Amino acid sequence: MNREADVVIVGAGLAGLMAAQEIVRAGREVIVLEARDRVGGRVFSQEIAPDVVVDLGGQWLGPTQDRAYALVKALGLELFPTYQEGEHVVFHQGRLKRYQGAIPNIGLRALLDIGRAQKRLDTMAAQVSLHAPWDSPHAREWDSITLEQWAAKTMSTHAGKRGVSLFSEAVFAAEPNEFSLLHTLFYIHSGTSFDSLISTQGGAQQDRFAQGAQSLAQGLSEPLGDRLCLNAPVRKIEQTNDRAHVHTDSGAFTGKCAIVAIPPTLAGRIDYSPPMPPDRDQLTQSLPHGSVIKCMSLYAEPFWRERGLSGMATSDTGPVRLIYDNSPANGTPGILLSFLEGEAARTCGRMSQEERRQAVIDCSVRYLGERARHVEAFFELNWSAEPWTRGCYGAHFPTGVWTQFGHALRAPVGRIHWAGTETATRWMGYMEGALESGIRAAQEVLEKIS
Repeated sequence: MNREADVVIVGAGLAGLMAAQEIVRAGREVIVLEARDRVGGRVFSQEIAPDVVVDLGGQWLGPTQDRAYALVKALGLELFPTYQEGEHVVFHQGRLKRYQGAIPNIGLRALLDIGRAQKRLDTMAAQVSLHAPWDSPHAREWDSITLEQWAAKTMSTHAGKRGVSLFSEAVFAAEPNEFSLLHTLFYIHSGTSFDSLISTQGGAQQDRFAQGAQSLAQGLSEPLGDRLCLNAPVRKIEQTNDRAHVHTDSGAFTGKCAIVAIPPTLAGRIDYSPPMPPDRDQLTQSLPHGSVIKCMSLYAEPFWRERGLSGMATSDTGPVRLIYDNSPANGTPGILLSFLEGEAARTCGRMSQEERRQAVIDCSVRYLGERARHVEAFFELNWSAEPWTRGCYGAHFPTGVWTQFGHALRAPVGRIHWAGTETATRWMGYMEGALESGIRAAQEVLEKIS
């Protein structure tokens, strides 16, 4: 089989599907190739009980994610706010405390330390170029150290540094010694502010999808019909003077251009002819993904609400350091969302499923009491074990990568263009960033083939 179109897109996540929509709107023909048997990529919704849908992948939207909200409206989807009523809990230095508002009670010195660090990070982030971070005034200096090294030099309390570690795990699913300070600052600027990245109300975790976040991808894919090919992993892309030939296990697909809309680590595993330029190839070799296992514990009801608790818990110990109430909009059944992130995800990923389940439940009991032990069902997804993802939430940039290879992130190579949330300037790593990247890549190829 050999099919032709104006543009061949690799990947039916939000980036690839958004690019396809833009190309079709322009009156051009497109083919979308997806390795999985479903659309959505890193958004994946699953019905775990009758009419109860949970997101085992990306699930939240927040202010300034305008493209995503516009798409929700266009597709007629429903959102509802993340549950935040009542008091939150923090487990700090072996003690459990309840608190209200956005700031946990971990001591005045630590809070002042974190506040100062947050302000400094926001100030520095504003100086980082979103389109060319490597050209920012202090790029080489900031790209030469990790977030952990900066915190060790700048912060004065152990609790404050643990707060930075929690931020690192919650936002990047990685430890603060794994990526550069420049990458941290770019991410903060890309996501508006430090507070926006970590907050629920008014932040990136504000709203949830009633039908599951995968409904975004499903809505984008429906008009494609047979222009969408599932179970079609791309093995090789061959460029000639006027065409890009995309080879899969089931046949070849030819376009005037190709858009590769998959994570960089997977894009780097495709065989290219001619080979990628050295900078592009070394870039994809240098971008590991975060490590996260997303866990859901199902209860007959959200028992924590009876005690005046929101279900949100944070901790300075693990393996679970962050929990949310993930119950459906009507509140039944009760669902706790627990994150295993960074080193904890790697450690727990080597456990048996039962050992991991017990470790998660033990943390829930520590934070919310003995009733958390009575789990009716347990669901999990280890994104590092997913063959067509290999980690979440996205790629992170270790020291030196932005300044040495960042220029190759979005630069087309002949007739091959790049999309995916890692290539976004706004909200990199989020659904909004994926949509932005798809629109940008579509515009690039439409200009080239016009």
